[in-house]
Amino acid sequence: MTLTARSLLAAFSLGVLCAVPALAAPPSHWEYTGPHGTAHWAKMDPSFAECAMGHQQSPINIDRTEKADLPKLAFHYGTVVPTIWNNGHTVQVNVPAGNTLQVGSQTYELLQFHFHAPSEELIKGKSQPMVVHLVHKNAAGELGVVAVLVHPGQDNPALGPVFEHLPYAGEHITVDGLSLDLASLLPKSLGYYDFAGSLTTPPCSEGVHWMVLKEPATLSLRHVADFHKLIGSNARPVQPLNGRVVKESE
Repeated sequence: MTLTARSLLAAFSLGVLCAVPALAAPPSHWEYTGPHGTAHWAKMDPSFAECAMGHQQSPINIDRTEKADLPKLAFHYGTVVPTIWNNGHTVQVNVPAGNTLQVGSQTYELLQFHFHAPSEELIKGKSQPMVVHLVHKNAAGELGVVAVLVHPGQDNPALGPVFEHLPYAGEHITVDGLSLDLASLLPKSLGYYDFAGSLTTPPCSEGVHWMVLKEPATLSLRHVADFHKLIGSNARPVQPLNGRVVKESE
């Protein structure tokens, strides 16, 4: 969809909403603050119970770690034409099949990446202005999420174009001529922290393999501010470790 087409669609959608307000009222949904905020997720829907009852919840504060001989992260990322979606909770970038991550004997395929501001993961109690979550799935349907912390600095050639075309809430867009070099999302060093966790949004399902890169990427302050203006803060508070060991690559 071109930007012109996007504007026309937004205007049309607004007209429809104004014409039939009773039918257009959105259902109640989870949020980050208020009566539908993080403290109340588990009570909102039976399928969200794990948000309170789970023992391997994410995100976490990465403080104490154990050095381990972890497998290297081998990213096989190419250049893609993305679809950018504002789902009301974040901006999500969907990518076509064919971009994979090899972790030892496991092969994960990249499905999408999205943003949280400030970062959900803390390193020794400290957050960054933003984090990118790269969501992958293996052949067994298990999720592997790579977290790339983002700190202010030079613009990122893979992230910058996304922030130049942020969609309105509920909108999916493609931008004529826009392609992303996914490898440019990643910092030069791929050392990481490794632990078992969960989705950081409802239903907070566990069994997610988390890999948090130690070296951050950068993004301009302007783009971080643009995201805050559109989405606001969308970070779940850190969760108890409950005896989990966080492994750190050598």
